[in-house]
Amino acid sequence: MSVAGVVGLLAATLAAATIWLVLTDPVTVADAVSEQDVTPFVRELANVIYQALYRIVRYL
Repeated sequence: MSVAGVVGLLAATLAAATIWLVLTDPVTVADAVSEQDVTPFVRELANVIYQALYRIVRYL
């Protein structure tokens, strides 16, 4: 896989996790946007990605 493929995969993962977070926890996203503090948003985004990877690994 080339560097462009890895970058594309990471971008798609972040986009999917962001959409999931907007749909499941809109209050955190709205607070992060209104307060211009991305720390809670990044924390929740990392948690979403971690949970997805954990479930995939557990499934395998």
